[in-house]
Amino acid sequence: MRFLAAGVMLCLLLVGCSSATGSDEETTPTRSATNPVGLVQPPSAPPVPHEVPVGDVGTMFEPTPDLLRATTTPFESWSRVSPNTIAVHFVTGTPECYGADATVDETDTTVTIELRTGTRPDAADKSCIMVAVYATMQVTLASPLGNRTILNAA
Repeated sequence: MRFLAAGVMLCLLLVGCSSATGSDEETTPTRSATNPVGLVQPPSAPPVPHEVPVGDVGTMFEPTPDLLRATTTPFESWSRVSPNTIAVHFVTGTPECYGADATVDETDTTVTIELRTGTRPDAADKSCIMVAVYATMQVTLASPLGNRTILNAA
């Protein structure tokens, strides 16, 4: 009988915790022509990274344009290195196996950076450990940053 009561209490606790995560609007599935099953859709806007002092850097990564299995990766923050250079800070794997590259789209008001991470070509046949590394990579801009907003393309 104690086990049954403990099981019921555990179920109630789990149900209570899952419903206390936010408003119903965030978790209620919406059916539409493009989502007929009513799956919960992730937010469409990528996170806006915040500026941090230039001294807050991780392991430095050099751009690696020929990555294997590259995926778009959001960066968490950025630092102003010089008028035309910023450093983006992100999480990836060890630099012995993983690399990063970025493309930049600049307008008068924004700088949108698409950061991609993936396997380095020289590590394609290596056994790589899965360890998270706080990484930093410098990105050169075509014109000075000024007061433009830095955005994630991820």
